[in-house]
Amino acid sequence: MEYTKLGNTDLEVSKICIGCMSFGKAGTMHDWTLDEKESEKVIKHALDLGINFFDTANCYSAGTSEEYLGKAIRNNIARDKVVIASKVYFNDGRLSKEAIAREIDGTLQRLGTDYLDLYIIHRFDFDTPIEETMEALDALVKAGKVRAIGASAMYGYQFYNMQLAAKEHGWTPFSTMENHYNLLYREDERELIPICNQMGVSLMPYSPLAAGHLSRPEWRTDSLRSKTDRVAMGKYDRMEEQDMQVVARVHELSEKHGCKMSQIALAWQWAKGIAAPIIGATKTAYLDDAAGALNVKLSDEDIAYLEEMYVAHPVVGAVKENPKPGVILVDEKK
Repeated sequence: MEYTKLGNTDLEVSKICIGCMSFGKAGTMHDWTLDEKESEKVIKHALDLGINFFDTANCYSAGTSEEYLGKAIRNNIARDKVVIASKVYFNDGRLSKEAIAREIDGTLQRLGTDYLDLYIIHRFDFDTPIEETMEALDALVKAGKVRAIGASAMYGYQFYNMQLAAKEHGWTPFSTMENHYNLLYREDERELIPICNQMGVSLMPYSPLAAGHLSRPEWRTDSLRSKTDRVAMGKYDRMEEQDMQVVARVHELSEKHGCKMSQIALAWQWAKGIAAPIIGATKTAYLDDAAGALNVKLSDEDIAYLEEMYVAHPVVGAVKENPKPGVILVDEKK
């Protein structure tokens, strides 16, 4: 395994992050999530591969994702050997001072730990003043409940304004950005990613394999997730015709390099300067594939060939307003 530092922090993480949306009680969020026993099996395998970075959220499977992750870590490794990230926003009060103070305690309790390495705001809150949110996050760092903070999918100007507020008041700035980024969705290359690069913020994109579309030559499969993941359908199906041209090139290069398609997609991420793409795995073999991708090196010509067929996409990830209370799956296909 290879490792890197997050932003300007002392957090050393594996260059693969495990996305814990795959873990939790099925039916509370998705139908395809793993139960406690199967979740621990995947988490233990990740640890055996040298992966030490795990990303969950207070809203994943009604809190059971955090519970399963916390138990698996306690059963298999010392707390200070792993870096745990969780998120706040899809909850009552969004990113208000009161909500943040309440939700961090719930997250820590479910994880069974007294501190979080990285606390991420899951979206931009249109109802709470930026200063209130940044001061509340800074208070968690000062209290020792959180070591570093990060942000997730939003517009570039929103992220810039939040960083500016932190700088002006001497509060803790964001060290990471968890945005939507892969070969089928590159809209953040316009504004958000250059801002992050300018500010020394590490990128840890979610959906690096575009919900599996970059791991197979055909668009659909017979898997439970492919049939039931309405969020993935909402994110990607409308651009299927154009995106299949990109998928075809990923397939072509995988044959050229003698590797899996998913490994080409991940190698592209690291070639673009990504710190740690988030892998949501329901099978241990997927983690083996991800770790093997570190050995795949793409040439400048390979990268240009993969990127050539991309066209502008509708924005997916950043929200234009706060969703209605109780809505978590914001990109779901209705």
